[in-house]
Amino acid sequence: MATLLETWRNLAYGDGLDDKKKEELWNGYFQIEKGIYEQILSAPEQVVEGTVKELADKYHTEVLIMTGFLDGINESLKGYENPIETMDENTVVKIEIDPEKLYYNMVEAKASWLYGLSQWDSILSEERRKELYKEQKASGTVRREGRKVYPNDPCPCGSGKKYKKCCGKNA
Repeated sequence: MATLLETWRNLAYGDGLDDKKKEELWNGYFQIEKGIYEQILSAPEQVVEGTVKELADKYHTEVLIMTGFLDGINESLKGYENPIETMDENTVVKIEIDPEKLYYNMVEAKASWLYGLSQWDSILSEERRKELYKEQKASGTVRREGRKVYPNDPCPCGSGKKYKKCCGKNA
């Protein structure tokens, strides 16, 4: 049986939906994601804890959407990650954000509707947000012409993924 994460990823990134349905799914997801972040960033020091199902209920969404959210925020947490690969709706998870990491990752994801939220004003100074933005933009992959790209190298397209997980997938 597929895990929650596999089910979410197959739905969101797989071939099960036509382009119109996929666009609807993502537009709906981004709206819900924005709402959850508005709540979390309103009390950034608060640790949110509960089962995946309890958090889905708390944020008025479904378990699969919550799974996508937990997948997205997992690398922006303070010193730990949730067991997203294996979790089910009864797995207890924790959301304790590292604001700088979260802001940086939102910039990296080009999620302007998230890193532009007004809640950031009381969390990070405008100056610090500009620094993090510049830092992230400067971290883009430097392309060296004529050099062989190995599977574990950063992808030369600048996505930030490993070459084997990006453009090298079908090479």
